Amino acid sequence: MNTAGDNDVSGLDLIPFRGVRYVPERVGSLAAVTSPPYDVVVRPDGLLHLESADPHNIVRLILPQATTPAARNQQAADTLHTWLGEGILAPDAEPSLYVYEQQDSDMLQRGVIGALRLSEAEDGIVLPHEGVMAHVVEDRAALMQATSANLEPLLLTYRSETDGAHGPGGAEHGPSGAMAVVERTALREPLLSTTTEDGFHHRLWAVTDPAEIAEIQSDLAHHQALIADGHHRWATNLRLRAEHPSPSAWDYGLVLLVDTARYPLRVRAIHRYLHRLPVADAIAALGDSFRVRTVDGPLDHALEALAEAATKSNAFVLAGDGAFHLVDRPSPDLLAGTVPNDHPEAWRTLDATVLHSVLLDHVWQIPDTPDHIAYIHDTAATVEKAERDGGTAVLMHPVREEVVRDLAVQGVTMPRKSTSFGPKPATGLVLRDLTF
Repeated sequence: MNTAGDNDVSGLDLIPFRGVRYVPERVGSLAAVTSPPYDVVVRPDGLLHLESADPHNIVRLILPQATTPAARNQQAADTLHTWLGEGILAPDAEPSLYVYEQQDSDMLQRGVIGALRLSEAEDGIVLPHEGVMAHVVEDRAALMQATSANLEPLLLTYRSETDGAHGPGGAEHGPSGAMAVVERTALREPLLSTTTEDGFHHRLWAVTDPAEIAEIQSDLAHHQALIADGHHRWATNLRLRAEHPSPSAWDYGLVLLVDTARYPLRVRAIHRYLHRLPVADAIAALGDSFRVRTVDGPLDHALEALAEAATKSNAFVLAGDGAFHLVDRPSPDLLAGTVPNDHPEAWRTLDATVLHSVLLDHVWQIPDTPDHIAYIHDTAATVEKAERDGGTAVLMHPVREEVVRDLAVQGVTMPRKSTSFGPKPATGLVLRDLTF
């Protein structure tokens, strides 16, 4: 990534804020009141599960349930006000940056949560890599406006100058800058510690010392960041900033910043579920424009076949009829006639590009609207929904982070929902109320 001064990029401006957190004594458990990000919750089953986990689960704020959008947003605002008034939630005594740690049996991730000054993509400070849908931004903006709160952080990544030379698995050099503060802080007693049902252990610390805050800020001022998760929330923040006179609290948004040179993220695919297209019809429409093979299950075996095929050409697995169908080797003539040629080669050859430009737009002629396409992070859930409801699950292979980053630096956005970076921060551990 470029550093401050390169191409007049000023860098990241992260400031402390008074985090709003659950009061442990007022809830059943911290794990029971957390949630995945709003767009990862599989509705309705996942929503009902979270609502029943604890009457104060954060999902009642991020996905309020009522008969109209206006009623939903007012309900969230009223609920937040009530919980603050009853001491279920409470603001911390002083502004802080927060060190946040997630760990499971396979990985450890640490980063810094703070309020980041908002910047447009053309400023080159925060780089998006996916497009957004206007109706989702509209929905999230109305909710944020009603609650006057950032209810969940975006996940942003940057890369330190050492480029991984001091990774957590046996460092030659100690960390410097922001990560030095992070690692020192992680040796202290945390504000909170909990394990969620997905097996991740979460810990959070407040950084209040002015010298340590300055150390973090000075380092981050020399970096730009990639949006790993939260494009719609970022676009929502930008919209609301434009709608409020500056300077104000709306000039900043809640983010988690992770140095992927030290803590690489997982990159997973986001799958598609086609509500109105049965698998048999999907395969029949392909004709001889793709190679289609039935592969043996279970699901893990089908995904292994997909990973192998994806090293040689664009590849997908279709499911929903009790079998797995590997679709690969698209016709070069079909690609040439349907994929826009005004983008870099790396974009034109993305699986997501081929899926949307070739299959959805041209072969299947399916509009990208919620009543036709659902975007689902969980692979098994996508297959189960297709088999239960009679549509087609389109399983994707993940894109490498380097490809995402390289395209973002060029200012090229990928088709939306092309990637799923993780682990994503748990929602509900710390909120930002813009009125404090």
